[in-house]
Amino acid sequence: MSSHKKVLVTGADGFIGSHLVEELLKSGYDTRAFVIYNSLGSWGWLDKIGDYARGSIDVFTGDIRDPQCVEEAMRGCDIVLHLAALIAIPYSYRAAQSYVDVNINGTLNVLQAAGRLGTSRIVCTSTSEVYGTAQFVPITEAHPLNAQSPYAATKIGADQLALSFHRSMDTPVTILRPFNTYGPRQSARAVIPTIISQIASGHRRIQLGSLTPTRDFTFVRDTARGFIQAMNCENALGSVINIGSGFEISISETVKAIAEAMNVEVEIVQDLTRMRPEASEVERLFAGVEYAKKLFDWAPEFGGREGFVRGLVETASWFMDPANLAMYRTERFNE
Repeated sequence: MSSHKKVLVTGADGFIGSHLVEELLKSGYDTRAFVIYNSLGSWGWLDKIGDYARGSIDVFTGDIRDPQCVEEAMRGCDIVLHLAALIAIPYSYRAAQSYVDVNINGTLNVLQAAGRLGTSRIVCTSTSEVYGTAQFVPITEAHPLNAQSPYAATKIGADQLALSFHRSMDTPVTILRPFNTYGPRQSARAVIPTIISQIASGHRRIQLGSLTPTRDFTFVRDTARGFIQAMNCENALGSVINIGSGFEISISETVKAIAEAMNVEVEIVQDLTRMRPEASEVERLFAGVEYAKKLFDWAPEFGGREGFVRGLVETASWFMDPANLAMYRTERFNE
């Protein structure tokens, strides 16, 4: 670690962003958190992190869609970890323009500001959704890109924009591609908090969409560590790098694992409103992570089934806190 470096995290008010800010502060980095402005003065999930961390953060409120805001936020920062994005897949079906504005134009704002400011490193956040249903497993970084949702299409666009800036203007970009990250503070638009929050609220008939797809669930601290290691790796410039657990599990088996971790018996009820359109459902995701190991010696600490269960226990414990559970509306579908 170089303690003199200042790191900006965009999307710091979100699930992964708030954990990443915590990990940076624990590691001694001077950290600025870019959160979206709102009239309530909320810092999103940063409001819920430890007091030691909240008192150490340099918080900047603004909007990733505003070039002037982005440049002001980046000024004085050596490294930008760019996580700000719209990510809910169902919402992208009816608000595609918003996804273009935030995910593509927001990334463009970061890249152009970096050129003006001389930023030394940018790590842009991708997603395993850009691969679509696996054509081979494990999915390596050479897997074809196949957007099955407007969300995935905008992330491909943002990735390619960032890489084009690296190739044409030598912008110091790395693309980190996390697979399905989970953990405390995750939004109920994702499947694991959907299951856990329903159980924690006393429900034993769990409403879900498709049960057959498989996912590579990655614990959030493993993902955060991937960002920190990537930003410090010179050899990662211009690269796309997967971060995953190296473990594949179906949604139906995930329900069983969670029920066992929470020591309950549940029944699954399929809800058609939670189903993606057939051609939009990504049926299989299973990460190949050898490149991350080769570049900067990253490996999941919560890997395999055993690590997955440990992560589920920690996640469920957070949701069982009544103060945390009260923030979730388990009676309705969250897009």
